[in-house]
Amino acid sequence: MFVKLAVQSLLDRKGSVLLSLMAMTVSIFVLLGVNHIRHQAKDSFSNTLSGVDLIVGARTGSLNLLLYSVFRIGSPTNNISWQSFQRIASSPKVKWAIPVSLGDSHKGYRVLGTSRDYFRYFSYGHQHALAFDQGRVFDQVFDVVLGAEVAKKLGYQLGDKVVLAHGVATTSFSLHDDRPFTVVGILKPTGTPVDQTLHVSLQGIEAIHVDWQHGVRIPGRVNSQKEVEAIDLQPKSITAFMLGLNSKMATFRVQRQINNFKQEPLLAILPGVALSELWQMMAILENTLLLVSALVFVAACLGMSAMLLSSIREREREIQLLRAVGAPPGFLFMLVELEALLITLCSLILGTGLLMLSLLLAKDVLASHFGLFIKTNIFTESSVYLIAATIMASLIVAVIPSFSLYSNARLGSRR
Repeated sequence: MFVKLAVQSLLDRKGSVLLSLMAMTVSIFVLLGVNHIRHQAKDSFSNTLSGVDLIVGARTGSLNLLLYSVFRIGSPTNNISWQSFQRIASSPKVKWAIPVSLGDSHKGYRVLGTSRDYFRYFSYGHQHALAFDQGRVFDQVFDVVLGAEVAKKLGYQLGDKVVLAHGVATTSFSLHDDRPFTVVGILKPTGTPVDQTLHVSLQGIEAIHVDWQHGVRIPGRVNSQKEVEAIDLQPKSITAFMLGLNSKMATFRVQRQINNFKQEPLLAILPGVALSELWQMMAILENTLLLVSALVFVAACLGMSAMLLSSIREREREIQLLRAVGAPPGFLFMLVELEALLITLCSLILGTGLLMLSLLLAKDVLASHFGLFIKTNIFTESSVYLIAATIMASLIVAVIPSFSLYSNARLGSRR
């Protein structure tokens, strides 16, 4: 009876209620969306790399090194000589080393030159190793292993030919079309930038650049694919490399030795520390976005309160009838609170549904363009607390029209 009366009262004022409902829905969509994306972004970044003790690159900022070597964002300032890599990798403190060579792409997806150790030692999430959905690791110079998203989006299967492009632009006119690669493996989805990457051998990277210099093909110099395979394709330089150490206790000692490396200026970073620096830099932006979202919600709540307050005069006849049948002032107070609660609950259902649909539609775009792997399930511990807070806030704001109606009812009863 009580709920039915509140619903009927809202339907009688459906025009103003609908506008208030739309404002609340949009504010909840923004508030929950910002909260969900910021947490998912942290999880996405944190789960990208696991088990790597140090990342080594040319002397640059630690965040820049982390972003381009792990997340394929940005570009390196310089390369590392192959001799330096071999010398550090052969240290008795080093258990394994994974070389990384970047600079080429395929239809907007980054190409990673590496060794077979990448598939053996690289892990993500909670020590999850890379696994193959189809095929195997590259064996030949012109073999390529695709990430799950690359294969899915571009429709590649085992045995297909892939032409790499020089540079990382989405559209490139500098194609290595004379030396196509053959797809020999497709990795299982990882929810990390690995899914957006084409993996080739370091020798493959060298092979497609044999007759290139300074990013341009050398005129008149053409080598066939067989001639290229017969050349010594040991790389002269790489972009970066990842290290796993025999003892965690030696991490800081090895890091200091690399940072003081005399042959060339190098930088060794701890991935976890670099990620912490990234979140510290992003904290102000995160909090600002969350504050703006909260203010939008508060504005919507105040709009709802104003709508309920302005409707009191329109509801004088309804109130008189309720008072005539014996409804106490407290009943009227709770009636307005229930109306506010119903508007908020409907807004929450619409807002969360709209957010989940938007995330489902934008998931591929966020992954391919921003490297963010966002889950469509928004019901996490933090979002549940936020939903509870929105309900409480709407009830608190609704106290203003509820108390006004309560006071008018008490004054009327005294007369």
